[in-house]
Amino acid sequence: MIEVLSTNDPIRLNFAETVLRDAGIHAVTLDAETSALFGGSLPWVKRRILVAEDDEAKARRVLAQAMPRDEDT
Repeated sequence: MIEVLSTNDPIRLNFAETVLRDAGIHAVTLDAETSALFGGSLPWVKRRILVAEDDEAKARRVLAQAMPRDEDT
């Protein structure tokens, strides 16, 4: 599994999950519970989206087209 996005922004996270799902890419979100435990306000506890290695290039391409790049990966 390869990380393709990490963020504290729940809207950005949800949008990314939807974009990946619509592209037929299975994604796993990690650290949602840890982030929620701290109110999502701690910058070092980000939620992460991971995809299979085989889907990494497609996932990055789809996310780059759908979402502007900023401080997140």
